[in-house]
Amino acid sequence: MTSTVGGMTEVLSRRAVGRATLARQFLLERTTRPVADVVSHLVGLQAQTPHTWYTGLWTRIADFRPADAADLLRDRGLVRTALMRSTIHLVTPADALGLRPLVQPALDRDLFHNHTHRKDVDGLDVDAVVAAGREVLAERPRTNKELGALLHETWPDRAPAALAYAVRCLVPLVQVPPRGLWGRSGPIAHTSVETWLGSGVTDRPSATDMVRRYLAAFGPATVNDVQTWARLTRLREVVEQLPLVRFTDEDGQELFDLPDAPRPDEDTPAPVRFLYDFDNLLLSHADRRRVVTADVKARQYNPHGPVPQFFLVDGVTAGDWRVVRTKESATLELRPFHRLPAPDEVEREGSALLAFLAPDVPAHDVRILH
Repeated sequence: MTSTVGGMTEVLSRRAVGRATLARQFLLERTTRPVADVVSHLVGLQAQTPHTWYTGLWTRIADFRPADAADLLRDRGLVRTALMRSTIHLVTPADALGLRPLVQPALDRDLFHNHTHRKDVDGLDVDAVVAAGREVLAERPRTNKELGALLHETWPDRAPAALAYAVRCLVPLVQVPPRGLWGRSGPIAHTSVETWLGSGVTDRPSATDMVRRYLAAFGPATVNDVQTWARLTRLREVVEQLPLVRFTDEDGQELFDLPDAPRPDEDTPAPVRFLYDFDNLLLSHADRRRVVTADVKARQYNPHGPVPQFFLVDGVTAGDWRVVRTKESATLELRPFHRLPAPDEVEREGSALLAFLAPDVPAHDVRILH
């Protein structure tokens, strides 16, 4: 189904595409839906850092409290596991079991084509390594160092890190609490999803359902956008099977979307929003210009340094932010790319962010740096 205007395929401006995605990301208006429902709708949050993803939920959910997610993580109502793009995601148990078989090809590539471990993986009996890894992880959660050392006893000619990485890529693992709990720390320890959730991954994964859900959270999108998000190839045939509407973007690329998904007018107001360092809004499209401005690239952030955290003004990246803490104060430092059109709104949202991130610090300050 092609959306047409005057017999021509309807063109969606970049701003209109951005507004549609922001609406689905709960970034035009915070939602009151429960945390698990939001995480499911978003098809997870990238969450390889222990705590920054809490900001991603705060910026999307009205009156969000850290315990709303931490309690679910502790009680196995949410899990952190390797999924899309071979990165750790916070997902529901259903998605941990249902999505892993679909994205497994990306994890296979990470293992068998990773130059760091290729020498140790070549000729390795990976089935035996996987079986041994499952056995020791069923005993109790292990760190990668512990897992690698135990496997190295059987495969002394292979690097322990490579053996642990093979298990990480080939066995669906959960990074267990207290790692990831708000205000707490702990070792990066893993066990298998079977041990943690009491069930194995599905043997009937649905690629069409995965693509449909991607569009519900990130659309409208090109086929290449979907493939970038999942780090998979050959998804065009999956997209073509779905009853979707089609548009064209400003560059003439074909966009696919769910017929009833929200597509607000391009002039819909977009409030100031603070994103965390690995926010999927910034990472889940091949063409990120719907939200990410050229200013991000122009800043030439150090690829080996801390990942920047951005804030949005009028629906696009307007600068980066960080919090500087002492025992007595917490200061939110904002570095806008250009002069802010509504600094008061940015400062109000920044003050709310500080209240969330540093509630026990006596003094708060928001500073716009020039």
